[in-house]
Amino acid sequence: MQVRLKLEYDGTNYSGWQMQRGQDSIQARLEEALARIFSAPVRVRGAGRTDAGVHARGQVAAARLPRPFDPAQLARALNAMLPADIAVLEAAAADDGFDPRRDARLRIYEYRVLNQPLRSVFERNSAWLVREPLEIEAMNAAAATFAGEHDFAAFRSLGSAEKSTVRRVEVSRWRREDERHLVYRVEASAFLRHMVRTMVAAMVALGCGKSAGRPPAGSIAGLLSSRDRALAPAPAPAAGLCLVEVRY
Repeated sequence: MQVRLKLEYDGTNYSGWQMQRGQDSIQARLEEALARIFSAPVRVRGAGRTDAGVHARGQVAAARLPRPFDPAQLARALNAMLPADIAVLEAAAADDGFDPRRDARLRIYEYRVLNQPLRSVFERNSAWLVREPLEIEAMNAAAATFAGEHDFAAFRSLGSAEKSTVRRVEVSRWRREDERHLVYRVEASAFLRHMVRTMVAAMVALGCGKSAGRPPAGSIAGLLSSRDRALAPAPAPAAGLCLVEVRY
């Protein structure tokens, strides 16, 4: 029996979604809990490999169970065993062929910026503190440049193993949530590692009135056409990023 899980987690204390030797991960915690329930190893596959410190409100995962099990009972059992910063929101039976990564049609991320001069104790793990005033109009103009199909080689993590760096972005826009918070929303079928965080860093640089990169790439279009990772800024902090939803 295969089940589909919808999860939320605070990624602050984890090395990311994917299991890594000697590191604490979301996948490892789920597999440990399932092994306790079924007294046998159970592999969990996720829709997205969120990085260390990145959060999720709508991660999707699948697991093939050793025996039939009521999904609602499974969700309750998992939540009783998982730490307080990981929760199962939904559990349902899934077709044997369901693959949470390959079947995903759209992944939606949001990045949260706290724009004020002084730091916040309560938002240190959920937003990027940017002290300089930000011009959201300039940031939205930059965000619009990312929409469509582009080569995002300048915005990927160095050493990434992806064969192609071309991605199609369906939605790219900022909104001002209130006087202190700006939220960036981006939707695409797939992303490169550190791609969203590097995009955010470039847009925030422009919002502060700074160049998005060193010459000759002084604009988002210039960075995209350069395909040069050295011209783009370092990724924005992981704490501001959240996987909001995965659509199938």
